[in-house]
Amino acid sequence: MKKYLLFFTLWYIGCTKKNEPAPPPPGSFYISSLKVNDQPASNGNNFYSVNINPVIKISFTAPVDHASVNNNFSLAKNTGVIMPLNISYQNMDSTLIIQTTANLQSISKYILTLTTGVQSKQGVVLNATSINNLITAIDSSDKFPILTDNALLDKIQHQTFNYFWDFGHPVSGMARERNSSGDLVTTGGTGFGIMAIVTAVNRNFITRADGTARILKMADFLINNCTRYHGAFAHWINGATGATIPFSNDDNGADLVETSYLMQGLITARQYFNTSDATETNLRNKINILWNGVDWNWFRQGGQNVLYWHWSQDKAWIINAPVKGWNEALITYVMASSSLTNATPRIVYDNGWASNGAMKNNNLYFGYQLPLGPNLGGPLFFEHYSFMGINPKGLSDTYANYDTQTINHTKINYKYCIANPHNYFGYSANCWGLTASDVPPPIYYNANEPNNDIGVITPSAALSSFPYTPVESMQALKFFYYKLGDKIWGQYGFIDAFKLSDPWFADSNLAIDQGPIIVMIENYRTGLLWNLFTSCPEVKAGMLNLGFKAPYL
Repeated sequence: MKKYLLFFTLWYIGCTKKNEPAPPPPGSFYISSLKVNDQPASNGNNFYSVNINPVIKISFTAPVDHASVNNNFSLAKNTGVIMPLNISYQNMDSTLIIQTTANLQSISKYILTLTTGVQSKQGVVLNATSINNLITAIDSSDKFPILTDNALLDKIQHQTFNYFWDFGHPVSGMARERNSSGDLVTTGGTGFGIMAIVTAVNRNFITRADGTARILKMADFLINNCTRYHGAFAHWINGATGATIPFSNDDNGADLVETSYLMQGLITARQYFNTSDATETNLRNKINILWNGVDWNWFRQGGQNVLYWHWSQDKAWIINAPVKGWNEALITYVMASSSLTNATPRIVYDNGWASNGAMKNNNLYFGYQLPLGPNLGGPLFFEHYSFMGINPKGLSDTYANYDTQTINHTKINYKYCIANPHNYFGYSANCWGLTASDVPPPIYYNANEPNNDIGVITPSAALSSFPYTPVESMQALKFFYYKLGDKIWGQYGFIDAFKLSDPWFADSNLAIDQGPIIVMIENYRTGLLWNLFTSCPEVKAGMLNLGFKAPYL
C-alpha cells in the first residue's frame, strides 16, 4: 500500500510541476505586478469601471532604466489619441507610478502598452510586450433635465417617430431599412412605420390629414409601382422605383412574414382612419385592395399544411423555409386565417406553426415558466413584432396563455442580464435587453439572446417590452436616457445598440427596432394599436378560427 501511495505522490508532484508555468530564467526582467487604482485586471488583461484620472502602478523584478521608458510606454485611446502622462518611481526605481495629466473620457477604451524596449538598469530588456485595456466607468451624472414619466415617454415616442416621418422615402413614403439605406426601403419596417404614424396622429405629433396623406402615398406606391408575388411583397424594395431588391441571392421575391407585418400595419390604419372624409375613404379602399390581394394559400407550396416564408418567379421555393413557431411570425398565421379572399384553414396553424404542440417548452428559467419557444426564450423581438397588433392580454389557445408567454419571456431575458453569466461590464437591472440588432464588426448584425450573447444591449428590447415589464422597462429607459444619453440618444431616438464591455456605440437606426419602441409604449399607455387591430372583423373571425380565446374576440 505504501508503495502505491509513494508512486501516486511522485506522479501527482510530477504532474503539478509539469502544469505550472516555468520560472523566469535567472537575470530576466519582467513585470511582477500591474494594478489600476490598486486593483488587478479581470477577464484577462482588462480593467473595468476605471475612473477618469486613474493611478497605474507597475512593478518590475529589477530597477528600471528611466531613459528606456519614455518611447516604449503609452496609454492611448482606441482611436489612437495618446494621453499625456506623469511618471514617477518608487521602490528604488522598480515600480512605475503613472497618472494622466488630462482626464479620460467616460465609457471609453484605453490601451496601456509597454514594449520590450523597456530595460532594467542592468540593460536587460523586458521579457515580453505588455498590453492591457482600461475601460472607463459610466458617468453617473444626468445628461438631460429630469422629466415626469409621462413627459419622458412622450419625448421618446415623438423623437423616435421622427425616424419614420423625416426619414421616410420621399417618393414612396415607405420606411428606409436604416438611416444609411438610400433608396432601399423595407416592407416589414413600413408596416411598423404605419402603426407609428397612427400613434403620432393620435398624440398630435402630426395632423390627421398629414398622416392620412402619407399612408395613402405608400398604398398608391405599393399598388402601382411594386411587384407583387401572388399578392405578397419582397423584403426589400427600391423606394424610388418599386423594383424588388434581393435580400439574398435566393431571396429575390416574396417574403410572406414581412408582408404580414405590412398588412398588420395597413389593417390598423384602416380601422383608425374610419371617417367619411374622401381621402380616408380612398385610403381604406386602397388598403382593402392590398389586403385582399394576398394569396395566402399559395404559400402552402402545393397545399401543404404549413406556410412557407419565400417564393420568387425564378427561384420558386428554393429557400424552402417553413414558417414554424415559436418565433416572430405568429402574425403571419393570424393574417392568413383572417383573409376574406384566401383564408387558410386551422390545420395549417396547428400542423405548421404549432407543429402539433412541438413548439411548447414549459421549462422554468430564473423561476419563470416559459410556455413556448427555445431554451431561455430567444431574442425579445419574438414578443414584439406580432404583438404590435395582437393583444396578448387575456389571450390563450390550445398551446399557451400569451399573457404568461410575453411577460415571462421578457422577465427571463431581464433576469439573465442581471445574472450576466459572461461577466459583461455594464449589464444590470438598469441596463438590459437582448434582441436582434447591429453589433460591432465583423459581425454587423446578430440575433442577440441568452444563447447568443456577445455583450450587446439593444434599447428596443427593454423599451418595446413596456406592456410586459413596465417597472423594469422604465428603469432601463431612465438609465438609457439620463445616464447614457450623451452616448446613445440622437435625432431619431436611441441608437440601435451598444456594448459597454468593449465600448462601441452604433451609428445606426433600424426601422424594425425603432417602430416597436413607439408602438409598444403606446400599447402600454393606452392599448391604441391593440384595440384598433383586434377591432377588425376579419381578424376577430380569423383568430377565433384558430382557436384563440380573449375578452376582445
